[in-house]
Amino acid sequence: MKTHIEQAKKSWRVPNKSGPPPRQSPFIRFGDAGIWVTCHKNQEKKCIGEVRDLFEEYSEAISPGTGSNKPLKGEGSENGDEDDIEREIRQEVSDIHKPTQPTPFEAIFLEVPCLVFFRINNNSIDPVAFVRKIMEDAAADPSKKRTRCTQRLVPSTLIGHASEEGLERTTKEVLAPHFHAENQQSKKFAIRPTIRNHTQLKRDTIIKKVASMVGDQHSVDLKNYDALILVDILKNVVGISVVGREYDRLKRFNLQEIFEPTPQQPKEQKQEGLQQESTAGATAEQSARD
Repeated sequence: MKTHIEQAKKSWRVPNKSGPPPRQSPFIRFGDAGIWVTCHKNQEKKCIGEVRDLFEEYSEAISPGTGSNKPLKGEGSENGDEDDIEREIRQEVSDIHKPTQPTPFEAIFLEVPCLVFFRINNNSIDPVAFVRKIMEDAAADPSKKRTRCTQRLVPSTLIGHASEEGLERTTKEVLAPHFHAENQQSKKFAIRPTIRNHTQLKRDTIIKKVASMVGDQHSVDLKNYDALILVDILKNVVGISVVGREYDRLKRFNLQEIFEPTPQQPKEQKQEGLQQESTAGATAEQSARD
């Protein structure tokens, strides 16, 4: 009878060195720009499919010509069918050896329930403006439901390392054009962190650090802000973006709420919840000024 070790040795094979290396799953990189997408539980793969279609359609509208431009078979030949076949074979072989061009959006499966990430490979696409356009179109005609399991679209202008130093560096770069431009006017701002699978940076620490980098010229206003700073942390990465007043009007960029709004809760309960959120947030953000 063969032992477990002998069976294991027999089943082991030397890898084929002449073949292509195993394909690695994509992952979020520091310096990326992209869009976080939340979805229903156990619907991550379906979400990736429907969101990819949606993003590619809008990407084509913004940057035409991202599709395939291969010549049609049979065109451009005057020497008969044999020449056509030989030309097609040479073209196919040539296409195989050409380096693949990155798609405008690259889906990254995070192995985190209800969350995926789309990296933007096209520098002409601004994540905030891109998501805003999608949400504005959805709000203009909610009857044209484009997605079924997708919920929020959260843009990140820049991805950095989720440490105090990384948060500071990433925040500084993203905030500059919004708060530190030449002849900058005073703005009212708010900060909303979202933390997933991360324990190093606490919510209060994030709010204090980001608020301190906005500058004393600007003031905190959680309800009537001019600019809202979104901080999204997942494990060891942090994404920062700045959105405008339309964020809450567009249901916090939640497509599901645009297409199928949740029934409104009683006014008294809603006001009580908003008051508690406002008090907690104001205390944390105002402490950054002390």
